[in-house]
Amino acid sequence: MHTESPTLDRLRQRQSIKWRAYPPDVIPAWIADMDFEIAPCIRSALEAVIERGDLGYSRSYAEAGLDEVFCARALRQYAWAIKPDQVEFFSDVVQTIHLALLTLCEPGDGVIIQTPIYPPFLSAVEETGRRQVLCPLTQTSAGYRMDLEAMARAIDARTRILLLCHPHNPTGRAYTREEMEGLAELVLRHDLRVISDEIHADLMLDSRPHIPFASLSPEIAARTLTLTSPSKPFNVAGLCLAAAVFGSPALARAFNHLPAHVRGGRSALGIAAARAAWTEGDAWLAEMLTQLRANRDRVASFVSTHWPRVRHTPPEATYLAWLDFRGLGLNEEPQQHFLKHAKVALSEGPAFGEEGRGFVRLNFATAPGILDEILGRMDQSLRKDT
Repeated sequence: MHTESPTLDRLRQRQSIKWRAYPPDVIPAWIADMDFEIAPCIRSALEAVIERGDLGYSRSYAEAGLDEVFCARALRQYAWAIKPDQVEFFSDVVQTIHLALLTLCEPGDGVIIQTPIYPPFLSAVEETGRRQVLCPLTQTSAGYRMDLEAMARAIDARTRILLLCHPHNPTGRAYTREEMEGLAELVLRHDLRVISDEIHADLMLDSRPHIPFASLSPEIAARTLTLTSPSKPFNVAGLCLAAAVFGSPALARAFNHLPAHVRGGRSALGIAAARAAWTEGDAWLAEMLTQLRANRDRVASFVSTHWPRVRHTPPEATYLAWLDFRGLGLNEEPQQHFLKHAKVALSEGPAFGEEGRGFVRLNFATAPGILDEILGRMDQSLRKDT
């Protein structure tokens, strides 16, 4: 594994949006791409496809056996027993969220969103003509918590969908079984369907395993569409492959009203990468998580030592730090401050909803030396500003 090997000079050769959105004197720590080298097993799988010249029209996912590979890993990784006929594949999770909103509810129906939230949750509901039912998480000294009583009050007769981010982006919360069981009871009581984005499931940073929401009970599974991808844990978002698990045939039938070609085509490289990640990538992932935990602790220590007025709860999952700079009294949103004065690009808090004003999201999935440079630049800019 090469968690420390990429230098800034090497990273600046990349053509991805992370490294092309800003001038070269800016260090990007915004979009959720990692800076680490890809897993050797994935590199070998991609090289084998290219060596064969095997980039023609791909077989179906089922013919390639990817559904069986996914189910075997779900059982091994999460003790989640699902069947291949429950699994379908798409280009990415955000695409599937849009398709699910178009098929599982009607225009004007309410969709519960727990802000602050991954920005495409907000835009997907708006773009599909559905209605945002905003149920903000509660910020406490121990991190963010769901307010189920407030959520129950917000639900009306046309609220149809809970759009769940689990683990949560940007706060890094990994909900406990008790919290999810409370949420499940509310879902059943109000007859909701659930679209559960679990793309960060493999990025647990504490000792707890990820618990798929659909695994709580057969009743919850029947109304849950679970979405995930190898893109975040294995850093292959550009290969465009995501998995969707339908908890019941009825849910799949409702979704499949859309013509099949709306989903787009299949990527031979995406299939090869996913197979390699899900069958051979566990050791690499474990080593990478060790580095992410160290980086998570590095950020937490720096914040507590240098920025005592900045609120930050170390994430339980993901590689994202959610930093509250409201106590510093900056004259502008912190993302703008750090871009101008530190030459560091972070994700701007307001994009995650009104609750994000005064916050930034920092991606710490990079080499420790680069992370130190990011934090040092930020700190120097704050000292100049005060």
